Amino acid sequence: MKTFSKKSDVAGNWQKAVKKPIPVNCVQIHEAFQVKTLEGMMQGKPGDWLMEGIQGELYACDDAIFKKSYDLK
Repeated sequence: MKTFSKKSDVAGNWQKAVKKPIPVNCVQIHEAFQVKTLEGMMQGKPGDWLMEGIQGELYACDDAIFKKSYDLK
C-alpha cells in the first residue's frame, strides 16, 4: 500500500475539478460537542459547524474551513 504525504509523492497528471453545488444543512454550535460520524466519534470545538451530508450523515466542520468552503444562503 502506498502512502502519500504531499502532492509531489503522486506520479500522474493532476486535474482540476469543481465541487458540485450541493446545498447542505448546517448549524454553528457555540460550545464543545461531539458527533457520531460514519468514521466514528468526532470532536467539535466552540464555533465549529455541525453539517448534514447528502446521505443524512452528520459531521463537524471547523469554522475557518467552513468560511473558505461554504456560503450561507
